[in-house]
Amino acid sequence: MLHPTGDRTLTDLLRERAEAEPARTFLTFESAAGELEELTYAAFAAQVERCARGFADRGIGHGDAVVVHLRNCPQVLIAWFALARLGAVFVPANVASTVAELEHVLSFAQARLAITEPGLLETAAGAIAAGGRPLPLLVARGEVAGQERFEALLEAAGPPPEPAARAADVAELIFTSGTTRKPKAVMLTHANCLRAGLDAVHCLWLQPGERCLTALPLFHVNGQAMSVLAALTTGGTLVLLEEYRASRFWAQVRAHRATQTCVVAMQLRTLLAQPPDPADRDHELRRLFYAINVADEEKAAFERRFGVELINGYGLSEAMTLLAVAPIAGPRRWPSIGLASPGRRLLLLDPQGEPVAPGEVGEIVAEGTPGRDLMLGYYRDPQATAAALRGNRLHTGDNAWADEAGYLHFFDRKKDMIKRAGENVSAIEVEGALAAHPGVAEAAVVGVPDAIRDEAVAAVVVPVAGSGLTAEEVVAHCRERLSRFKVPTVVVFAQELPKTSIGKVRKDALRRSLAGDGAGEAAR
Repeated sequence: MLHPTGDRTLTDLLRERAEAEPARTFLTFESAAGELEELTYAAFAAQVERCARGFADRGIGHGDAVVVHLRNCPQVLIAWFALARLGAVFVPANVASTVAELEHVLSFAQARLAITEPGLLETAAGAIAAGGRPLPLLVARGEVAGQERFEALLEAAGPPPEPAARAADVAELIFTSGTTRKPKAVMLTHANCLRAGLDAVHCLWLQPGERCLTALPLFHVNGQAMSVLAALTTGGTLVLLEEYRASRFWAQVRAHRATQTCVVAMQLRTLLAQPPDPADRDHELRRLFYAINVADEEKAAFERRFGVELINGYGLSEAMTLLAVAPIAGPRRWPSIGLASPGRRLLLLDPQGEPVAPGEVGEIVAEGTPGRDLMLGYYRDPQATAAALRGNRLHTGDNAWADEAGYLHFFDRKKDMIKRAGENVSAIEVEGALAAHPGVAEAAVVGVPDAIRDEAVAAVVVPVAGSGLTAEEVVAHCRERLSRFKVPTVVVFAQELPKTSIGKVRKDALRRSLAGDGAGEAAR
């Protein structure tokens, strides 16, 4: 069967662009300190080749996993494409991870090598020690006494081995929160990655030479697909920001002449909170993708102030990435998440697997080819793979309804997840951390509305009698075990949890109760 991306790999895509326009700027990087670095397509491709040689000299080859634990920087991209060149597997790790969380990534991915930076070295070294097995660790973006430098890989001489990857081979593992206590690893192939870039181009009507700017982290698929792969697919320029700061972001959009960017709800709201600037509408943005609904008045205020339309859509790591998007031409029908992306086939099914009627809520199910249009599966988790991938159908665990014109409207998540500032938080994972505290008899975690970050993580705790447990102790306990964005910001104590007749916690009742209490950011 012939596919839109052919039988090509990430290495093919980079070579095509480097040969077509070697002198064009591929990457403009702005560090947190405001320092700028640029690489042309030719220069980037040359660094990738040398890095691949360096990886090969260290014994990294086809199928080997390398964990990259770095903030947004050129080294992330160089490592990603160098590993792709060898048919190895790129495993980006969340820089907010605790020692325990990073240890899970390293051990579960069966990593052969890890890369970190000086400011994250303590966590990375602790995770390796906790894993109990020797693992080489390279430090990028600075020198640390006694630690090998990532940049030394770029000094390797000679060409790397000939590309061993095929389109169907796994290119990366993305760890994603879901309905289990531990994050699952989504297997994405070279074909999945190429499809993601093509989706961004088709859905947003991107043009050759786009300037795609992002401050979103490259350990998530949004930043990868909508910015890195979109820029490569159009032969454009990626403008990569090390971090997001609301006070600087819009000036950066202007200064870098960005034509396309993406924001999440927290960014939109914090941008609106900045003092108005007469230059707010003085920019070159043509496309601003946005994937979580905000209030009508927030949308209107943003578009009025900044002079750019928000393009709503829906995607997930397991589909890398866009499944639906509001059309560029034609009505958007806000707050709809749009129509099925070009070439995508979406269904809305009831619990029996039958299609629902217009206006009725059903689970979003995507049809496609695993390893092409859909993930290949969850790494080392056949049970979870079988639950999500049933033949050629990906069950997303998200519910929506379609209006009479076929536009999708997001309803809720079947999966027990909380959306916080663009990050997915597994309620079950947080509950597992809470259960490890000797003073917690029982606990349930839900998301409650948050004015800035979409949802706050709220924990309802039944303490052990006589324990004297406090909210501060609960939060401190979680901070030792969970990334900061997963730590509850609302802690409420209860004598018991509301339950159904069969003993299942009534999370709907907890949400209503917390909303009625006006639960906010401070743990109490």
